Amino acid sequence: MDYSKIINEIYQEVKSETPQGKVASYIPELAHIDADKFGISLQTIEGKDFSVGHFDENFSIQSISKVFSLSMAFSLLGDKIWNRIGTEPSGTAFNSIMQLEYEKGKPRNPFINAGALVVADILISHLPNPKTDFIEFIRQISQNSNISYDLNIAQSEKQTGFRNTALINMMKSYKNIENNIETVLDFYFCQCSVTMTCRDLARSFLPFANTSSDFNFNNVRLTKSQIKRINALMITCGLYDESGEFTFRVGLPGKSGVGGGIAAINPNYYSVAVWSPLINEKGNSVYGMKALELLTTKTENSIC
Repeated sequence: MDYSKIINEIYQEVKSETPQGKVASYIPELAHIDADKFGISLQTIEGKDFSVGHFDENFSIQSISKVFSLSMAFSLLGDKIWNRIGTEPSGTAFNSIMQLEYEKGKPRNPFINAGALVVADILISHLPNPKTDFIEFIRQISQNSNISYDLNIAQSEKQTGFRNTALINMMKSYKNIENNIETVLDFYFCQCSVTMTCRDLARSFLPFANTSSDFNFNNVRLTKSQIKRINALMITCGLYDESGEFTFRVGLPGKSGVGGGIAAINPNYYSVAVWSPLINEKGNSVYGMKALELLTTKTENSIC
């Protein structure tokens, strides 16, 4: 497969389209991002790297970080984690509070905000140094020791995170949050502020594509079965209430973030990350979705 030719064709084809979507300005620090940025990086199971565009520029990964936090919590608790978080698609916005109240404080899945807050609570309960342990895990899995939090973005989210505050208070009332609310929110906002490049992200997702091996990075150990479960959640829940559309159009497990990134895997073939900060009303990158749709179309290879 000539991935180099394919991703360069995709890059040119997508860039030629009329830009659509808007930068996620509801997080003030993200409003300053150049809307013209667009990068793609694909890493094969064999270790080959194919990248184009702004693939080596840092951006805020936002909710893509939820795959990493879930991996850590799943490694710590095993199947007990599902006592506190569901595994079903939400069908509602990623920050919806109505469903959470109806289901008595148990989030529908770990990739909506409420679910990720419970995961953050779990990590705070079980890790000696949650922020340090979390970033060290990402540094190891991405093979980049320079990855860090963007504290300006974390502070920007904290100042405008009223909906997340409402979600965590709702769950606290149902006894599904064990730690101090401010402590959990602080960790969660830092988690979402992690900045990475497309290349970093693609490398980080490669272990999820290698479904024939167990996962062991920085004391985060996952069995092949657990990797399968995380991939299943990505394909059913990874793009919020647009996950069905993404599966229909792209057919790969993936996870998006409102910073404009999408990371996805094709099991036993490759991992891929795309970044364009122009997002649609569901919170997903318009160019990113189009690029990944073209990738599985041109390669004639997806899991669906």
